[in-house]
Amino acid sequence: MGAGDRQHDVVVVGGGVIGLAIGWLAARSGLAVAVVDPAPGSGASYVAAGMLAPVTEVTYTEEALLRLSLTAAERYPSFVAELTEAAGVDPGYRACGTLAVAVDADDAAVLDELHAFQRELGLPVERLAARACRELEPLLTPAIAGGLLVPGDHQIDNRRLLAALLAAVERPDSTVRLIRDRAGALLVERDRAVGVRLADGSELRAGAVVLAAGVESPALPGLPAGVVPPVRPVKGQILRLRMAGRYRDVLSRTLRGLARGTGVYLVPRLDGELVVGASIEERADTAVTAGAAYELLRAAREVLPVVDELELVEATAGLRPGTPDNAPLLGPTELPGLALATGHYRNGILLAPVTADLIVEYLVSGSVPELAKPFRPDRFAAERVGELPRTR
Repeated sequence: MGAGDRQHDVVVVGGGVIGLAIGWLAARSGLAVAVVDPAPGSGASYVAAGMLAPVTEVTYTEEALLRLSLTAAERYPSFVAELTEAAGVDPGYRACGTLAVAVDADDAAVLDELHAFQRELGLPVERLAARACRELEPLLTPAIAGGLLVPGDHQIDNRRLLAALLAAVERPDSTVRLIRDRAGALLVERDRAVGVRLADGSELRAGAVVLAAGVESPALPGLPAGVVPPVRPVKGQILRLRMAGRYRDVLSRTLRGLARGTGVYLVPRLDGELVVGASIEERADTAVTAGAAYELLRAAREVLPVVDELELVEATAGLRPGTPDNAPLLGPTELPGLALATGHYRNGILLAPVTADLIVEYLVSGSVPELAKPFRPDRFAAERVGELPRTR
């Protein structure tokens, strides 16, 4: 499109943590941006726990994702500082480290295997005996068989992060146009994405469209068959407890536990909230079930028995956007003018800053950054796509 034919440089479809971060940083780079979402700051981003744990969550055969995740973790302090200044809201970043513990000998063997892999990759992690684990967290069960200390795996309050991003894009001097409506269809003309039609029938025309709608990404009407993202919903149920009174400081850092083969994490907030999660279910509903809540609490109390005394204040479920290889889809599609920033699975909060950096770099330069190339959407197709023309 010619400059006179478009209203914006880029339209971002999706106002979760990924879409909001892209919109905010794109505007900071000088692009004219619109972010479209009927309920920004909701969905999986709101339900998440906010762990920033690339080392603790490292998985075999996912070295490219590890590099992306480590870059994201390194970016977080500066990202938070920039966002705090822009929004006037503290996003709740906490550099507290993570302790992973095993309840019995079988669990300890799993941690030993993980530790060996982490050491092979040169990651900063320390193997601890049971006594050392309890010195760090005195209320751990006496049955603890040992653990791993990962000082660089931190956390952020995902809900405060969303509030800060919304404040940044909605401040009076912001150049982001936040449109609280549903994207009714992708607009395609002459085999190129040129914007979106809103649910009310109005059109937003742009030099580029970034689809960042999580599990809703494949459902955008107007997507040609060849560019529909292979994203599936993966349900996660999560609990929020309250640490108060004499139970106010029961945990000082993020805790990941293996309790007789069942994994659980406990994320303590400075305001007294304790997040316990999360199930992994290949389902598309968001109902909270008694069975999942029971299993989470059972595993949590095996690691930290004082959980029994804490108030249960919330039980929620969200849908993570998974892909065939559980890695994100970043960059151009076979349809010129359309880029993807979706499929982040369990790492949306962690990867938000680096995703936004990479997508904005691509939108400005027209070239896919090296760090993003392993995650190009066309990796599941037979042929690679060309570069998208610059948006300015």
